[in-house]
Amino acid sequence: MKELLEVLAKSLVDRVESVYVNEIKGEQTTILELKVAAEDMGKVIGKQGRIAKAIRTIMKAAAMHKGQRINIEIIQA
Repeated sequence: MKELLEVLAKSLVDRVESVYVNEIKGEQTTILELKVAAEDMGKVIGKQGRIAKAIRTIMKAAAMHKGQRINIEIIQA
């Protein structure tokens, strides 16, 4: 899951080297923290959050396929 989010994020941003994904496993849910450079936040979030919503939808669908629950948090590095 971590690798999928990393690939999605790196395809959107200009500063690929600043993309970092931290995985926090809980009892029922896994949290993935996506850290990107400040100047790339707009590209990852998109107008009215459309890109971020699409990323979350893709990740949740992939997690459901594996029988997992996942939350995505986008953080400025």
